Amino acid sequence: MVKIVLTGAESTGKSVLSQHLAKHYNAIVIPELARTYVENLKRHYTYNDVEEIARLQIEKEQGINSNESMVFFDTWLIITKVWLDFVFGKSPDWLKHHILASKIDLFLVCDIDIPWEPDPVRENGGETRKLLQQIYINELRSFGFTYEIVSGKGIGRTQNAINIVDRFLSASR
Repeated sequence: MVKIVLTGAESTGKSVLSQHLAKHYNAIVIPELARTYVENLKRHYTYNDVEEIARLQIEKEQGINSNESMVFFDTWLIITKVWLDFVFGKSPDWLKHHILASKIDLFLVCDIDIPWEPDPVRENGGETRKLLQQIYINELRSFGFTYEIVSGKGIGRTQNAINIVDRFLSASR
């Protein structure tokens, strides 16, 4: 099973792109869990909430049918770790260990070349968005993950992602 994660700062098209890629490759998508979780809270999220989101992400990943040939993750534990570190100044060791033990094949980092769009859950536009984007890339490097930046707008962004995935799949054979 090939596991590909879409990651990057807020409002970079991860959800839309993951759906397009899954359709193109006849694959499944593990949807973003944090957004729904936070939207359903009747209060501001806490450290424990974000830790629970990480546990739910792991549970979803472990529940994937082993017959699947490819899966796309609309965000993943790297974002959750950075979120914990950035907002709360710490993340649990068990999360780092799970990230290190994971078998993710490729990360697609959605570039910040499209405008940030505010909504009730998003918090980090402007300069913070740029900073977080660099932190995500630094985390991927520090864990030794393979990643590519996906740029472009609209269908061009999708085609750029398809080209990256196709090159990766060809090189993996």
